[in-house]
Amino acid sequence: MHLEANNQYKGNILVVDDTPDNLRLLSAMLTAQGFEVRKALNGKMALTACQIVLPDVILLDINMPGMDGYEVCQQLKADEKTFEIPVIFISALDDVLDKVKAFDVGGVDYITKPFHGAEVVLRIENQINLRSLQIKLQEKNLLLQKALDNLKAAQVQQIQNEKMVALGQLVAGIAHEINNPVSFIYGNILYANRYLQDLVNLIDNYQKEYPKPTSKIQKIIEDIDLNFVINDLPNMMDAMYRGANRIREIVVALQNFSRIDEAGMKQVNIHEGIDNSLLMLQHRLKETANRPVIVVVKEYGNLPLVTCYASELNQVFMHLLSNAIDALDKGIGTQEWEAINHKKTDDQQLITEPQIRIHTGVTNSGTVKITIKDNGPGVDEVLRSRLFDPFFTTKSVGQGTGLGLAISYQIIVQKHQGQIICTSSPGTGAEFVIEIPIKQHSP
Repeated sequence: MHLEANNQYKGNILVVDDTPDNLRLLSAMLTAQGFEVRKALNGKMALTACQIVLPDVILLDINMPGMDGYEVCQQLKADEKTFEIPVIFISALDDVLDKVKAFDVGGVDYITKPFHGAEVVLRIENQINLRSLQIKLQEKNLLLQKALDNLKAAQVQQIQNEKMVALGQLVAGIAHEINNPVSFIYGNILYANRYLQDLVNLIDNYQKEYPKPTSKIQKIIEDIDLNFVINDLPNMMDAMYRGANRIREIVVALQNFSRIDEAGMKQVNIHEGIDNSLLMLQHRLKETANRPVIVVVKEYGNLPLVTCYASELNQVFMHLLSNAIDALDKGIGTQEWEAINHKKTDDQQLITEPQIRIHTGVTNSGTVKITIKDNGPGVDEVLRSRLFDPFFTTKSVGQGTGLGLAISYQIIVQKHQGQIICTSSPGTGAEFVIEIPIKQHSP
């Protein structure tokens, strides 16, 4: 065995052999080649040495008392801390089955005694180089994964921007088309009501002046049921007035919801944004064939005006409230809610109807906290960890895009420097908690 000395450090080698002469020989040989060498006389010492300092390569003998090399290797591969360390078996056993078993338990190479020093060194260097390449590959994979995540985030942001532009254009068109005729109707109802009152007053005075109408007039009065018309006319005008006013409120809510004229940050009333979102979803809260009406419980705190991107924050409220309604729609049905109500006793605090509870308040850390909780079927822990991943959805095919919560996360965390979390378990409903700073600087 002729090896030239090499003092350049090459790596940390753990040599495990129950024969002291073999340890000394391998140690001297590898040290001369620039390796740092540690020695272990048995398997237990080898496992302890690995826990103290991870070696770059392990030279492991097979035949050792107490714990043979196969068992040592199995324990190394079972440990998350040591399973990536390359293990080279070095043994006098030259049977094919022994070699096969060595590879089966996780060995990367096999050297038969008596060995040649140059061969041992080359095989060790080969494993160190392979390990180095694996680490570099892992680092590149992490960089690629990060680039992929950034690309997905950029795609989500682009989709959100396009969605907000489309929504703004849609709302602007709807507001323009509806607002003009509604304003015309709303503005003329007062005049129409006044004219009708004048006509009713004329008829009343005519009846007083001519209490005995002709038979033809009397027949017309009976055919149209004049007394009913006169009495019902104020109710009809009130209903028309309320209907027109309701449409005006919806138009205003659409404009406030999308905030198409407020692209930048400004101070807004958070409660108005929540209320406008609820108004947009009012039709979905009504009773259906599968469940009773959804009760919305508002526990609003005393909030200051909050600096935020109003339209995008309203999008978050819309996503979370819409998801809560979806959860309640696929929850227990009307008969089950009635069964719960029937079983309720005085000492039970059971919620006997589908419910969305909204709580707001100010925290000690200078943030506003908005909690939206439903009492639906809840979300399993495995699924909950992926709720904010782009394109992930728990809904059926065709019922969800998997972007709503991902966009909400981006709006809250990235654009408002806040946080959004979900706590849930099956059967207890889901609770989304949002926190954003009251004041923040526009980027």
